[in-house]
Amino acid sequence: MPADLNNQITTDNGNPRHIAIIMDGNGRWAQKRLMPRVMGHREGVKTVRKIVEYCAKQQIEVLSLFAFSSENWRRPQAEVNTLMELFMMTLQSEVDKLDENDIRLRIIGDKTAFSDKLQAKIAQAEAQTCNNRGLTLNIAANYGGRWDITEAFRQIAVKIEQGLLQASDINEDLVNRHLSTADLHEPDLFIRSGGEQRVSNFLLWQMAYTEFYFTDALWPEFDEALLSEAIDSFRRRQRRFGHTGEQVIKQS
Repeated sequence: MPADLNNQITTDNGNPRHIAIIMDGNGRWAQKRLMPRVMGHREGVKTVRKIVEYCAKQQIEVLSLFAFSSENWRRPQAEVNTLMELFMMTLQSEVDKLDENDIRLRIIGDKTAFSDKLQAKIAQAEAQTCNNRGLTLNIAANYGGRWDITEAFRQIAVKIEQGLLQASDINEDLVNRHLSTADLHEPDLFIRSGGEQRVSNFLLWQMAYTEFYFTDALWPEFDEALLSEAIDSFRRRQRRFGHTGEQVIKQS
């Protein structure tokens, strides 16, 4: 983390530069309506569209969405299969719209667990949007924060074995540069829908100084107004990063 507090200033309009969201509650939304859980996931995709559009209009730099955790493989096989199909269909239907709106798509996580067809579709979508300069849409799929940190240290260990690094070279900056989010600003605001109040192995290293916001709204119920409330809550907070409140005021 930069020592200069001014390097942590958010966008010119006071919005967070990077918002990270756990989209919780799709299945419960459907069950409350006596629908199959998959209907909740399909409805949740509609919410994703609205939130992506809103963030792009608000000039948010990065939106990270936790789509599928490395623990979600433990769910019933039928639900996992449906989620994979929905992921594929969404990539196919949305990538052109993202490209037209100057949105860059990134997928982080262990993609080797996905089918060859899905891996190819992910690579194609990322390549198509890689030069876009608007919002970066960062989708975490088969992702876990512990996996991310472990993979970073594995890469560093390989470089030490090859003589490219020394153990004394290891510091926070080096670890940051080997994470899946190496080229992205750390999350400023973390939101979780669905009433739960935990981070569930999402961006563990990256959220060391992130502001948290929890809402009881299930993900299909989450909308632009609720996101605006979360952003307003963020704006009212004083982010100190280890400084005193007086230091923050002097440097603002």
